[in-house]
Amino acid sequence: MSPHDQSASERHVLNVIVDNEAGILAKIAGLFTARGYNIDSLTVADISEDHAVSRITIVTRGPEPVIDQIRAQLERLVPVHKVIDLTEHGAHVERELALVKVAGKGEPRVEALRIAELFRANVVDTTTSSFVFELTGSPAKLDSFITLMRELGLVEVGRSGIVGMMRGAQQD
Repeated sequence: MSPHDQSASERHVLNVIVDNEAGILAKIAGLFTARGYNIDSLTVADISEDHAVSRITIVTRGPEPVIDQIRAQLERLVPVHKVIDLTEHGAHVERELALVKVAGKGEPRVEALRIAELFRANVVDTTTSSFVFELTGSPAKLDSFITLMRELGLVEVGRSGIVGMMRGAQQD
């Protein structure tokens, strides 16, 4: 069976807490590349007051043994504080931000606004012939909105990538 066989692959959301250090992102991406696994989503953000620590959220797919191996190798990198597989730890929250540009006039324009309201998307820019909507939510919600907007004049999409954390009072 090929290592890329989707039937053997599971989706994993990894939070990697790291020191802000030059080259760390390249090292982390290299661990995935070396095994031939794609990173579906990657976000990085400073999470400490002194700007010394960042959270890298990685969404990937692969067989559990390969993900376990990647996680173990990530934990051995010097600037990595900890690696949390949100998928294995249970209940967690995932959100993503999208900017969606839609062009149209007349009925398609009215329909785009109606659908945006249903999805709780905000209009962040408008002209007489286009809108830019801002939408946050689960990746599935964003995918659904984008699919509907394709029929109404979708021009461009920008997505932030997934950010995730464990539910409950404790810190990851």
